[in-house]
Amino acid sequence: MSDDNLILIRGRGSISALGLGGNFSASSPLPAFSSRSVGSRALPVAGLPAAAEEAVTALRHAHATYRQFDRTVLLALLAARQATTQAGWTPNADGGLGVSIGSSRGATGRLEQFHADFLADGVVAAAASPLTTLGNVASWVAYDAGAHGGAALSHSSTCSSAFQALGNAVAWLRAGLAGRFLAGGAEAPLTDFTLAQMQALGIYSTFAPQQWPCRPGAGAPSTFVLGEGAAVFALEKISRAALAAARAAGDTSPQFQLESVGFGFEPIPSKTGLSPDGQHFQTAMRQALRQANCPPAAVDTLVLHSPGTPAGDAAERRAVEAVFQSENAPQLVSNKWLAGHTLGASAALSLEFALQILTHQTWPAPPFTTYLATAPTRPIRRVLVNAAGFGGNAASALVSLV
Repeated sequence: MSDDNLILIRGRGSISALGLGGNFSASSPLPAFSSRSVGSRALPVAGLPAAAEEAVTALRHAHATYRQFDRTVLLALLAARQATTQAGWTPNADGGLGVSIGSSRGATGRLEQFHADFLADGVVAAAASPLTTLGNVASWVAYDAGAHGGAALSHSSTCSSAFQALGNAVAWLRAGLAGRFLAGGAEAPLTDFTLAQMQALGIYSTFAPQQWPCRPGAGAPSTFVLGEGAAVFALEKISRAALAAARAAGDTSPQFQLESVGFGFEPIPSKTGLSPDGQHFQTAMRQALRQANCPPAAVDTLVLHSPGTPAGDAAERRAVEAVFQSENAPQLVSNKWLAGHTLGASAALSLEFALQILTHQTWPAPPFTTYLATAPTRPIRRVLVNAAGFGGNAASALVSLV
């Protein structure tokens, strides 16, 4: 954009099957999947490793109120704390810090438990409603961050929810309605009922946990695997002049710019389907590129949504081919084979993956046959990230080194 201001990612935090921070630097990662029994079947899932689980438990018992929280809220709090610490932000009460969090389902575990209790004894706890609203996630992140008086925005647009939250935060920042924002997504869907829903769709992977059960870009059979996690980003608007002055003063730290967030929608008869050529993906990618005045050839890497379903993967790849009609098309990568599909948190975790790619200038090679790239073939300066969800919606975020 021609704007003299930049939206910088000053800090980031995440928690997923890859642990706290989600570092993928190991050249030969091990599968981070386990097995969960649902009815008569054992399903692979991407749950938290032991150290991350300990962090969740410690947070739950650190504050009397937090013991009531759904797991989704706790994951969001842990990711947000990492982001604010990395950004060097301290709690403030001046209204300058906003919060925008996406979650497809919100307080899944608490909602299911409250409902089970009601079916068992006909009694509903007084805390049931306030602890299970979708706004509950963003409001508690704001409380924990000390963002009293600022915006606390919640978004639910299935699996692109985190980018809906990110795009709203960018709009607020560009409009001058806030100076800083915590934005991202969180999801803790590894509950019996949610897993049964995913299994009922007929897309769940039949591979064992140690066989890399989620295989985006591998074709049939479907290899969808559910995961849990959160990623939150500390966003700040800064002028180009201020950034230049900081660098002139000796600040040589790498800076990540969130250039744009684009959205796409296609009206489709099936709320779980999408067009064969991924029209919503095409619209979202083109909008993100247009907002940033970025030619397609300037994108080095593309983090696919790639849920591991043959139809979904194929439609997204056709959409990419339609937008990037060049021999300089970006290399295609995915993080779902590492951390599963985390629904409303997936876009945020994909963006965190993109930032790690920009930092390390590499990514781990998938240990299965796929069209995903195994290693970069050129320096990586700019990464586009895709997300999509039920209902025909898609979103794309463009991030770069500045």
